[in-house]
Amino acid sequence: MDARPEYASLERIFGEALEQAQDGKGKERHAEAGEPFENQIILEVTRRLQKSPVAFSLGQAVKKIYETVNLGDYDAIQELYGAINYIGAAIIRYKELCKDA
Repeated sequence: MDARPEYASLERIFGEALEQAQDGKGKERHAEAGEPFENQIILEVTRRLQKSPVAFSLGQAVKKIYETVNLGDYDAIQELYGAINYIGAAIIRYKELCKDA
């Protein structure tokens, strides 16, 4: 990237984000070996949930569930608690939207 001087701090952030995706937590938790970024779970879940009014909560829950595959038992349980909380948030929002619930 060739950012103008007044955007140098933002350029550094983009570089750090790329590093995390390809070498850090993003690679460890979300990517299969050699999997292109556009095929990773981060985009697949987004595509599949795009019409949902609770897409954010459901996407976060799916991400947390998926991440348990590479974690130890204790950490996996913590991620699953987080998934439950996101699903709970989705249910609350659906109840706000639905007068019959």
